[in-house]
Amino acid sequence: MPEPAPAGSTGRSDRIAALEALDHQQVKPCRLCDLCRARKQTVFGEGDPEARIMFIGEGPGADEDDQGRPFVGRAGQLLDKMINAMGLQREQVYIANVVKCRPPGNRTPTPIETRTCLPYLLSQLRIIRPAVLVTMGNAATQTLLSPKKGITSVRGNWFHFRALEPDGPPIPAMPTFHPAYVLRNYSKMTRGYVWNDLQQVMKLLGMKPPTPRSTDGNADLVPED
Repeated sequence: MPEPAPAGSTGRSDRIAALEALDHQQVKPCRLCDLCRARKQTVFGEGDPEARIMFIGEGPGADEDDQGRPFVGRAGQLLDKMINAMGLQREQVYIANVVKCRPPGNRTPTPIETRTCLPYLLSQLRIIRPAVLVTMGNAATQTLLSPKKGITSVRGNWFHFRALEPDGPPIPAMPTFHPAYVLRNYSKMTRGYVWNDLQQVMKLLGMKPPTPRSTDGNADLVPED
């Protein structure tokens, strides 16, 4: 079991100011790749600038492009359930994506799009300095952790995110399924895998679930239709 990364030394107000500057001065006006052509707006990320846990997905969808917020559609409802099951509220974690503009048709970002946008995410990570990362799905996991296998094989196993070295220590990272994948594969088994992954994160941080779990351990991780 790895050790959580230590908290950064920058104060809360300084982190808020740094994130706002990054968003308004670099991300919102960005036109470095073709994703800018079809976007309604950029989707920077949101949450606690001192969050111990940072959830990272692939890219915005249609709902996110409309609202300018990450994970606000059905997958976002499920992510909220995942966060709540850990005994936390959405406002207590930080949520972001690898790319800040919606890929057309919600397709997977291309390698050039990912490489172009990645510095913004790395800047967010340097500012927030989370203790643990949760990478959701293949795109986020392969971009940040570079495993040789797909998410089905690597989820539930600890990795170390080292891209901030030597400026900061490695950050433990737990890959898990993307909420959109869970919704497409609506089964106790899939939800159980995700809950097991989240329990490992909770164990690392010394957290306990707020209430007894149901018999399958994950029933309330999926929003009602």
